[in-house]
Order: sequence, then C-alpha cells, then structure tokens
Amino acid sequence: MDWNHYRFRSLWALPAPAPAVYRALERIEDYPRWWPQVREVTRLDGTSGTLRVRSLLPYDLTQVLREGRRDPEAGVLEVALRGDIEGWARWTVTPEGTGTLVRYDQEVDVRKPLLRRLAVPGRAFFRANHTLMMRAGRRGLAAHLAAV
Repeated sequence: MDWNHYRFRSLWALPAPAPAVYRALERIEDYPRWWPQVREVTRLDGTSGTLRVRSLLPYDLTQVLREGRRDPEAGVLEVALRGDIEGWARWTVTPEGTGTLVRYDQEVDVRKPLLRRLAVPGRAFFRANHTLMMRAGRRGLAAHLAAV
C-alpha cells in the first residue's frame, strides 16, 4: 500500500438548480468567499491557477490547478493538480428532484515532505481533515447559493 496515495469521494445534496451549482463551482476564484478552508486562489491564465487550502490541521497545501475538462452539458469540471498534492479532482453536477447532487472525486499523491514523513501515523488524521473540509464546503456553497 502506498501511504501517500489517497482517493476521496464526497456527495453533496444541495437545494439549488444544477446550472447555478455548476456556475458556482466553475468560478474557482470565488471559493474563498464561501469555503472557509480555501484560503487563496490566484488565476495564472484562462485555464490554470494556484490554490492554497488549510483545514483543521496546522498545515497549508498549495497546488497548481490546470483545467482538464469543462463540460456544462454533462455537469463535469475536472482539473489536474500539481504541487503539494498531485493528481486530479472532478466535480460532477447532476439534477436531482428539485435540487442538485454534487459528486466530488479526487485521486492524489502527497508530495509535501512533512506530510510524506507523517504518512503512516497521520493517515487517519489527514482523511478526517479532508472530510471536515468537504463538510464545510458543502455548507458554505449551500449558503452562498441561497444568498445569490
């Protein structure tokens, strides 16, 4: 087992129409407004940017995101990640009843040296940290969409 390899999946049920959810998710520069753990986003050009996140544990992760797939018809947004973590992340937005189901998938390898050294004893904490971050993201996006 590679202790520095992670796969994550989160499901968010949101009481907003799928097109509005998709538009909010594709505007990554707005994430810090509604997602507390996304501390900073800087656009590099039309298809890439840097992202800095920090959740409960006392470390920041910085990565460069490059657009891989943007398909509003299919409700898919996918990026390649490199930096402190490397791999990919994908949002899939699907209408469900009167709201929307959002699925987040991520597969990454940790590159940040400190986190690599703590891979075995820290794995459960890193996964919990990610879960807390995603939970806060869902709440923040739901509040953001309700206010818009």
